[in-house]
Amino acid sequence: MNATLTEPEADIAGANPPLLRVESLSVRFGRQDVLREISIDLAEGQTLVVLGESGCGKTVLLKSLIGLVKPTAGDVLFEGRSLSRMSDRQLAHLRTRYGFVFQGAALFDSLTIADNIAFPLREHTRIPAAEISEITSALVAEVGLPTSVLAKKPVELSGGMRKRAGLARALALDPQLVLYDEPTTGLDPIMSDVINELILKVRERPKVTSVVVTHDMHTARKVADRVIMLYPLFRLRAAEPQIVFDGTPAELDACTDPRIRQFVEGRAGTRLMELHEEQARLDRGEAGQASDAGEEAEA
Repeated sequence: MNATLTEPEADIAGANPPLLRVESLSVRFGRQDVLREISIDLAEGQTLVVLGESGCGKTVLLKSLIGLVKPTAGDVLFEGRSLSRMSDRQLAHLRTRYGFVFQGAALFDSLTIADNIAFPLREHTRIPAAEISEITSALVAEVGLPTSVLAKKPVELSGGMRKRAGLARALALDPQLVLYDEPTTGLDPIMSDVINELILKVRERPKVTSVVVTHDMHTARKVADRVIMLYPLFRLRAAEPQIVFDGTPAELDACTDPRIRQFVEGRAGTRLMELHEEQARLDRGEAGQASDAGEEAEA
């Protein structure tokens, strides 16, 4: 992989146009603001990790990158083309260039693993059945699964195996951009690291760009070229930016901002008292908090 593509500074300097550009993106559900004025340039070949506590809008941002959530304001551009101006047909075509690894793998329960992985190939290509079978077997091997899983249903696999099968399906169309939604959630430490190793392996594919949404600091440190951290809007003043950090994993560990240190070190601090106060406001019938909207949208 070209090392210059993994440096955030390369795009800032104008050396390479961004593959993906988020321009002043805001998302609101009802009266609740979840994302506010988010701007990101993502260079080709870069692995971006999006950190933040539950309800801060991480998954909403991820879904906005693929056009599954429409912005209230702002835009997302892929290779300079506005997603919000695309027709449904154009968006569907664009999504064949994305790979989406869902939090719960999102495999079709009624299909075998082979049919799950082959699904996008059958839907979007005219590749002969024999070649699809070869591609499916190769993808299973790439994610470290035995060929015996091909005939099984998702319910017959462990959580880690289902996640790897979901990754294999996401890679079926040889995507340019791979999006991971909490890829290690619910896994033990060893299997979590297996997934991290696979993320590293995937980015060795030519020109693959990755966005990883997680709250797992081990994942962030291991796979990221660049890390951004979102903060819940209801904890910010109106003029404060929602992206409270943007830099390398090493810079994240060295950051002295108390909000970032609390998250990185996993300290509750005054959060328990704040949660009690939020619940009291809800009990009094006051307007719901932005965290509620964010958590519902991220479910």
